[in-house]
Amino acid sequence: MDRMNEEIQKNANASYRRAEQKANQYFKKLHEQVKKKTYVPTLTKDIQSWKHNHIHYHSLLSLFSRKKGNSNSLGYKSYIQWLEHTGKLNNYLDRSISYIFMRDLGKSLHSSTTQTRIRTIVDSLNRQLTDSARTTNEIYSMKWLYRRAQKEGIESTIIWVINKLKEVSSNIPKGMDATHAQRKIIKIIAGVVMNEIEEMDGQVSPKARAQKLDRAIRLGYSYGLTYPFIDDLLDAKILSEKEEKQYTEWIRNTLVTGKVHKLGEWTGKNRELIRYIHRELKDAFEYMKSQQQKETRRYFFEQAYVFYHSQEVDRAKDLSNGHYTNEELYIPVILKSSSSRLIVRSLINAAEDEEIDNRTFYYGIYNQLADDFADMFEDMEDGAVTPYTYYMKYHDKRSDLINPFELYWTVISNLIHHVYHSDKKSREVILDRAINGLKRFKERMGAKKYDEVMDIFASGNSEFNRLIQKMVRKADDVDFFDKLLRDHVITNLNNDRIEKEDFFNTIEKGRKQINSVLFISKNEKNPLMNDSIIDAANYSLEGDGKRLRPIMTWVMGVNEYGLNQSAMEPLLKSLEYMHTASLIFDDLPSQDNASVRRGRQTLHKVYNIAIAELTGLFLTQKATREQASLDHFDSKAVLNLIRYSSKTTEDMCKGQAMDLESKGMQLTLEQLNTMCFYKTGIGFEAALIMPAILAQADKLEMDALKKYAYHAGIAFQIKDDLLDVEGNLNLLGKHTGKDAENNNSTFVTVLGFEGAEKAMWDHYCLAMEALEEVPRKIVFLKHLMDYIVHRDR
Repeated sequence: MDRMNEEIQKNANASYRRAEQKANQYFKKLHEQVKKKTYVPTLTKDIQSWKHNHIHYHSLLSLFSRKKGNSNSLGYKSYIQWLEHTGKLNNYLDRSISYIFMRDLGKSLHSSTTQTRIRTIVDSLNRQLTDSARTTNEIYSMKWLYRRAQKEGIESTIIWVINKLKEVSSNIPKGMDATHAQRKIIKIIAGVVMNEIEEMDGQVSPKARAQKLDRAIRLGYSYGLTYPFIDDLLDAKILSEKEEKQYTEWIRNTLVTGKVHKLGEWTGKNRELIRYIHRELKDAFEYMKSQQQKETRRYFFEQAYVFYHSQEVDRAKDLSNGHYTNEELYIPVILKSSSSRLIVRSLINAAEDEEIDNRTFYYGIYNQLADDFADMFEDMEDGAVTPYTYYMKYHDKRSDLINPFELYWTVISNLIHHVYHSDKKSREVILDRAINGLKRFKERMGAKKYDEVMDIFASGNSEFNRLIQKMVRKADDVDFFDKLLRDHVITNLNNDRIEKEDFFNTIEKGRKQINSVLFISKNEKNPLMNDSIIDAANYSLEGDGKRLRPIMTWVMGVNEYGLNQSAMEPLLKSLEYMHTASLIFDDLPSQDNASVRRGRQTLHKVYNIAIAELTGLFLTQKATREQASLDHFDSKAVLNLIRYSSKTTEDMCKGQAMDLESKGMQLTLEQLNTMCFYKTGIGFEAALIMPAILAQADKLEMDALKKYAYHAGIAFQIKDDLLDVEGNLNLLGKHTGKDAENNNSTFVTVLGFEGAEKAMWDHYCLAMEALEEVPRKIVFLKHLMDYIVHRDR
């Protein structure tokens, strides 16, 4: 066995050496050009030609009337609108998609086929962006994503990946960035999907396309996991030295042997984290391996090993070591930057294409040097060795060191003239990207810091540097959609995280506030009165309820309509009294015959059936009495509220009667939706409409809120049905499997588990679309929908 493992390791090392030799040849070629500075006259001529499309001279009058657009100052949607208004959007998208075709797909822009494909994508994206910019519809939102999945027939895949991303995010340890991890995985998924789409035959059937997209998304997620759970985890120094050694050996053995080995005994403090990561990476690796054809499997493992090992070589470097050679600094960069994208083609079993592979290989270092330049100060702070951090520290001590900024321009010259054969559009896109990178860096760091950086890195040729800096100051139309989208996604993810924290803080604050006022006092004036009903009512109210309905009312009334918080208190109590009464009736032996509710025995088990029935009736009347004491509001509005509340209670009773009569019957989806609304959705509606009545909101707003509540209620019930099948008693506070035991028709029995999940997400989308019709942005209700579909209780 040891001899066999030695042989496998030899093969892995041999594949790395072959890749290293190719990288070394490339590096020598670049090094020679840097020494001779051949890039200077070549790029000077290129830039002089390029600048005619990017430096515009305006009349004095136009300088006063012209408004310059900036993605940072205008924001995502406004910037798209500005681009459309100025007629720049098409060119903006064209250079953006062209860049992606070069970087991610290894395509040549000289190809007429590629140009036709780019134009098709640009036209489609143009329509999507302009439509989205003119409406409240948020492109790339969860709703947008699911609607796109429905069109492609891959809803289950998207549900799967949404759940996976949520799980990954919740398991990212302190010291790592969950937002960055999500964004990176999403980016990898998008890259794999793009490659798959471009490999598809134009005649592929919708069914085959859906299968290929499903596979690409799962492969992208599986490959994407390696970034947070290998690269980022090891960079973050979360593991102890012993843990890191054990972990890296496990990864290396997996890649070398092609088999996932057992983790073995783990004694470090990160045992639970590593167990989770091991399970996820094991599933991911085995899925990727299962999708490989025999012809591409070896290439996949070779590229994966080259990628991993080159990262390990870089990670082992110490910034305090002043003796690394230029080869040691740059060859791993060439290897990891090219292999990370070459892996994708092997993942999807793409046909061999030497030209694409070569372009991808030569292109990688251009992208990596641009990223390392942008991140040099963060890398320096972390003590990471990159060509930029190393040169920054040792340039005045080591005259032999290659200036990475000069090598960057050398790579650009080599790409334009030797890889893309002086193609004009390739030159245009590459120079656009290079100047844009410098502009973004200057804007982010400030002019003073930027000039200090240029003093170090741009001192090689003063005339060439003056030309570059002039382009940085004056050139327009060099920005890219992927950067705008990246910033937009990061902003949305960060905002979403903050809003979500605020949502749960609001829930917790609301629960405490409502719990503090629910207790019903006994009648001190008549001690002969039997207080068992009040005790029973308080027992039911003390249960660990979510208090969602009164919290919704509190948020809408106080936060959205500006109603007085203390004046709203009777309404909040009434909603929870009504809801608790409905649960008491629901649990009775004559109905669902439940023994556990809110983590405790149901009321009729603790007392008896008669007391439970009377307590339910008592709480219903108590709710009406509370509503009648809303004396700080317009009397007509209060009367309308009580009238609406009474009608709601009637409808809830009808819904429960429908539920009882349906036992043992196979309901249609339409019947189930109707029954569900009257049982659940109408409670959500009441929570939104009652404060709207007090605030005297208009009919259009109430109609939109009713529509939202209808779909939110059904989504909530579907999630309940799903949890009844696979939920956890300790989290749910009630036994699972009650629907099957009672022979109830549920969304799972009618649609199946997968179909019920799809229906839940469809109602999620419908609720979010209804929310767009409300003439105010209610962030709480957006996150309420996220909570409904993701909750575990």
